[in-house]
Amino acid sequence: MTLGITITKFLLEEQRKYPGSTGNFTGLFSDLVTAAKVISREVNRAGLIDILGSTGYKNVQGEEVQKLDEFANRTIIQTMEHGGWLCSMASEECEDIIPIPDDYPRGRYLLLFDPLDGSSNIDVNVSVGTIFSILRCECTDKVSVKDFLKPGTEQVCAGYIVYGSSTMLVYTTGHGVHGFTLDPGVGEFLLSHENITIPERGKIYSINEGNSRYWYPGTARYIEHLKNGNSTYSARYVGSLVADFHRNLLKGGIFLYPADRKSKNGKLRLLYEANPLSFIVEQAGGMASTGEKRILDIVPEELHQRVPLIIGSKRDVQEAERFWKEG
Repeated sequence: MTLGITITKFLLEEQRKYPGSTGNFTGLFSDLVTAAKVISREVNRAGLIDILGSTGYKNVQGEEVQKLDEFANRTIIQTMEHGGWLCSMASEECEDIIPIPDDYPRGRYLLLFDPLDGSSNIDVNVSVGTIFSILRCECTDKVSVKDFLKPGTEQVCAGYIVYGSSTMLVYTTGHGVHGFTLDPGVGEFLLSHENITIPERGKIYSINEGNSRYWYPGTARYIEHLKNGNSTYSARYVGSLVADFHRNLLKGGIFLYPADRKSKNGKLRLLYEANPLSFIVEQAGGMASTGEKRILDIVPEELHQRVPLIIGSKRDVQEAERFWKEG
């Protein structure tokens, strides 16, 4: 594949490898790319238009909803609902699933998304992102929450868009991980990172050390090992999951948001954050774990289920697991 080709051409060439393909997935993904471009435009204008700050109310997670959160959520819903590719959606910002209006056609895919991860950082010009996951659904008429409660192994696609110094889209369909960078001059995502592979071991660890007083012994011992052992690890923590994960995916390293005494079930959402990023990291040669088991094997019980997440370079995650289990 040639670097610099558009994401549309890339998708079409991938589609041709599968003679039985209907083109529905390509259409769905093209609409998602459009939503990403619209959100990217607004992120880049933050500070010039009235889109910074809080809306004054909280979402289903009990978190302050930012104006840009609301905009991103609305943009994805309105862009995706009319294409005929989806039979339902679920957003981290919405308590229940989002039905496709009756006057629009329905397809056989489900879309789950975190519209703007790290949105509280937008006020200080720190990278934020969108995370998404796509599932198949055989029943298009009576979709329920149960249809979304599938283990991560059943994802047909997962990806994220990071809005930073440039806007980059990274995704996998189970055949490697590819990255596309938005060229604002032509308004197209162009292939910039083909077949991304995460180093087997990194030199970066990412964890919120402000929570250290709540850590269980295994976490505390592992971080102490990284700091004072015979290692050359550096701490890098942005506070936007997408930004921290993206850096570690390209350079190698480990991100941890483990279970602790304050968040015994973990803090991050399984369906909207942990599953899609775990699918990506495994396709890139990395690993994702709760500390005890593989993230992608978890069978969800709730739409907004939380989970501990240890994700990154394979040997780093294996080492962290060992400390966790000993602790």
